[in-house]
Amino acid sequence: MTGGEVAGILVAVFWAILVSFLAVVLARLAQTLRATTRLVAEVSEQAVPLLAQASATVRSAQTQLDRVDAIASDVQEVTSNASALSTTVASAFGGPLVKVAAFGYGVRRVLGRRGAGREDAPRERSTVVVGRTVPAARGRNRKV
Repeated sequence: MTGGEVAGILVAVFWAILVSFLAVVLARLAQTLRATTRLVAEVSEQAVPLLAQASATVRSAQTQLDRVDAIASDVQEVTSNASALSTTVASAFGGPLVKVAAFGYGVRRVLGRRGAGREDAPRERSTVVVGRTVPAARGRNRKV
């Protein structure tokens, strides 16, 4: 055999090995593509119902939020009405009730002084501090 024939045989073997390697790679690539196609089909089958459920959930949440918004606006209206009613009642009855209470206090003081028994000396009050009785402060500004 000559050098050219040996080189030709080596090139032919090299090409055979290269073609075999490429055939194996293409076969595995085909398997990977088939598996990927099956996976995408399964994901699509599962994703469509999930998206439908998610869409229904979002619609339900929007409905609930609309209801809550309506309730909040009603509560705000009730609060403003209660505030207005409170202001009206305070202005209508507040002044006269304060006057009646002041009058009643004055009457009680006058009747209390008359019922005390005409003593000219003022009675000394006492204050209870942690279980002990302490005489009242002599001046009105001092606290015990």
